[in-house]
Amino acid sequence: MVLFIVQLLTAAGFSSIFPFLPFYVEDLGSSSGLSVEVLSGLVFSLQGVSMMIASPIWGSLADRYGRKVMIQRATIAGALTIAAMGLVQTAEQLIFVRILQGALTGVVSANSALLASVTPRERSGYAMGMLQVALGTGLAVGPVAGGVLADAFGYRPAFYVTAALLTIGALLVTFLVHEDFIPDAAKAGARAVARGWRLVLGRSGVLVTYLMRFMSRAGRMMIIPIAPFFIATLVSDSSLMNTYVGWAISLPALATTLSAGYFGRLGDRIGHRKVLVACMLAAGLLFLPQGQVNSVWQLLVLLALSGVAMGGVVPTISALLAHYTLPGEECATYGLDNSISAAGNAVAPAVGGLLAGLFGHPAAFTGTGLLLLAAAGIAAASLPHTAAHAVEPVAVIGD
Repeated sequence: MVLFIVQLLTAAGFSSIFPFLPFYVEDLGSSSGLSVEVLSGLVFSLQGVSMMIASPIWGSLADRYGRKVMIQRATIAGALTIAAMGLVQTAEQLIFVRILQGALTGVVSANSALLASVTPRERSGYAMGMLQVALGTGLAVGPVAGGVLADAFGYRPAFYVTAALLTIGALLVTFLVHEDFIPDAAKAGARAVARGWRLVLGRSGVLVTYLMRFMSRAGRMMIIPIAPFFIATLVSDSSLMNTYVGWAISLPALATTLSAGYFGRLGDRIGHRKVLVACMLAAGLLFLPQGQVNSVWQLLVLLALSGVAMGGVVPTISALLAHYTLPGEECATYGLDNSISAAGNAVAPAVGGLLAGLFGHPAAFTGTGLLLLAAAGIAAASLPHTAAHAVEPVAVIGD
């Protein structure tokens, strides 16, 4: 329950700054002369780059020093870096602090690792499901709360409120969570991590599934730095601008959370591959017209529907990874999965900013739709129909 609350607080806190971050970049101004679209893309992208690089390192350190200390590190670092964002004076300074945030945080993966290590196996499904509910709820509530807060009090106070939420999370973990940690020497160290990655990447279907993760994550993130500026062209009442942007980010997250359970169960019945292809195709088709709307309500409806479709993409990719790999490879499998998600976070906002800068804001939505349609085609053509590890290769046993 403590980790549920921490997950909720941190997810709401981190996501609460999303709605107004591009506007904050515009408000700060640039010392380098770069366009606001490019700078907004870099604010999101470079944070993803640093997280992608740092995630495997923190995972290895968790095997040596414990999971609880990793949550403490991530929440405290998050509180400090987000508070620092409220103090920066230029967009370039904000980008630097975002790079630090990506390198030093990672609460979600740390929470999952600790919960998996302390929960009885017969209750692990319920526990991990509740953690996902906390994450989805936080991602749904945070952007709306952040947008309302920014409209009411300005951008800088919103950062301080978020830092306070993360500080509360750190205190809860410090005083209410106990971990009896025994270092696992077999899993610690760069060589052991690299060996685990090599085994996972050698499984049939895994590379294509990771490509699906990258493309789906990139699709979801490509519009994030551009959506606020596009919504600004649709809204006449500028005093509610951040609130509308908050809803534009929150509604898809809420729809994804609500539909993920249904699509996960459907995949268990008819096959996760079928669900992934169909939902990826639907999401691509729903993103294509979003850049052509002339009302913010039209955009919100299409975003919510695309969120429903993405609810069939996010859990099915995780399920396919479980099918294509062996028991005991979970740490390596989902550690790589986290890094690939971070890579999508790194690349997509910069691409979205570039497309918007070259061809206008609607191009980011069109690019997202085409990317997801391409992913659906690749999945249909390349993903294996059955689990790839029914028979364990002799070479892997020998290894």
